[in-house]
Amino acid sequence: MLALIQTVLLALDIYWWIIIASAIFSWLYAFNVVNPRNQFVGMIGDFLSRATEPALRPIRRFIPDLGGIDISPIILLLIIFFIRQFLITTVAPAIL
Repeated sequence: MLALIQTVLLALDIYWWIIIASAIFSWLYAFNVVNPRNQFVGMIGDFLSRATEPALRPIRRFIPDLGGIDISPIILLLIIFFIRQFLITTVAPAIL
């Protein structure tokens, strides 16, 4: 059971970095730092969008419009942090 918790924690850590990469990529794209017509850049953007949008979309429905500032990645990172800490401090000690 401990191996399962460690695997979930690893998956959460990987998804954490994907969310951060997606946020940074969106800034680079918005400020025209990256070339949107480049095929490789398009593939990266498509992957990051497909990986993060299903988790960010429900959060965006509940938060108010802040005038162009998207805080949904921050909220998702806080949710992941809470789940991770819950697994480490509550679930893992109960199993051992």
